[in-house]
Amino acid sequence: MSIVEIIVPPLGESVQEATILSLTKKVGEGIKMDELVAELETEKVTLEINAPANGSIAEFLVAIGDTVRVGQIIGRINEGEVVSKPAVMPAQKAETKLEVKQLAPVNEGHKLSPAVERVVNENSVSTANLVATGKDGRITKGDVLFPTYNNAFSVGAKSCPSNEERETKVKMTKLRQTIARRLKDSQNNAAILTTFNEIDMSELMNLRSEYKDSFEKKHKVKLGFMSFFVKAVCGALQEIPAVNAEISGDSIIYKNYCDIGVAVGTEKGLVVPILRDAHQMDLAQIEREIYNYGIKARDGQIEMKDMAGGTFTISNGGVYGSLLSTPIINPPQSGILGMHSIQDRPVVIKGEIKIRKMMYVALSYDHRIIDGKEAVTFLVSIKNALEDPRRMLLGV
Repeated sequence: MSIVEIIVPPLGESVQEATILSLTKKVGEGIKMDELVAELETEKVTLEINAPANGSIAEFLVAIGDTVRVGQIIGRINEGEVVSKPAVMPAQKAETKLEVKQLAPVNEGHKLSPAVERVVNENSVSTANLVATGKDGRITKGDVLFPTYNNAFSVGAKSCPSNEERETKVKMTKLRQTIARRLKDSQNNAAILTTFNEIDMSELMNLRSEYKDSFEKKHKVKLGFMSFFVKAVCGALQEIPAVNAEISGDSIIYKNYCDIGVAVGTEKGLVVPILRDAHQMDLAQIEREIYNYGIKARDGQIEMKDMAGGTFTISNGGVYGSLLSTPIINPPQSGILGMHSIQDRPVVIKGEIKIRKMMYVALSYDHRIIDGKEAVTFLVSIKNALEDPRRMLLGV
């Protein structure tokens, strides 16, 4: 029987460290080649480590929450026939962080994601009586950090909790640390200004309602609003090149292509996968790419290459109910478009007050290379395209 090492793979450009998010097997448990053995969280994405051979887990050299580096050995496999039953954990492992789970008994009715389970373990929180507010009965990070308990006011419950019970200190994940650093750097380094406009979405909504069923039947993907915004943005970027540019030292780099970042919210934070050459895509291709990225983001499968580059970003706060916001630029880009919720509002059309489906949009831009006139013209171009979708089909 030979020993095969489990090694931390390359994590992506400029990324050398990761945090052990979960270990999916126990020492002595059988495992098949390419089966998931561990999950890592880097400052940008969550990655999986798969078994390099068939056999059983001989040992783990790390615990959940440990920081590891590229090329580091995190465990070993006894290569050979797959053993179905896990062996007893060695005595010397009894005090490792892997055993912290015993401090946080979990109600079997609740489902925990790896990220939530880690917060539970790090803070020794019992989930037995927590109220789960997530989808399908899932406990979220918020449920753990700001808990609401079943029977909280029953006999014997404390009426005056201590400060320790009222506050929870949790170390920021690498992803959250990176988000915090990049957003602050953006504010420090760019002259960010935001301009606003509003779009009458009525015609676009009617168009979508009329053709969404036939669109889905033909293209096997749902027709949303984001594809129209991406097309409108690409047209506006080609009209106003400065918004699609970036500053490099004392030079300006103008991009002759549109790689559009679509901000996607995940349980761990915001990620921005890129639609490559979006200006060459049709609506169906854009919707399909967005759908695929949504699945990958949900499952924690977004890769470094999915987020590299990008010339402009679109963020849709409207899905969370946001009415208005000032989005922060994703450096080194020079602009970001914020979409918001659609509401019935009274507007004046040809001297008459009518109720229309209206959306506020916001463009945050780097005033160092984009003038106010260009920013306003950019938003007006998007407004015109979306209020009359036929313009996009005709290219006017």
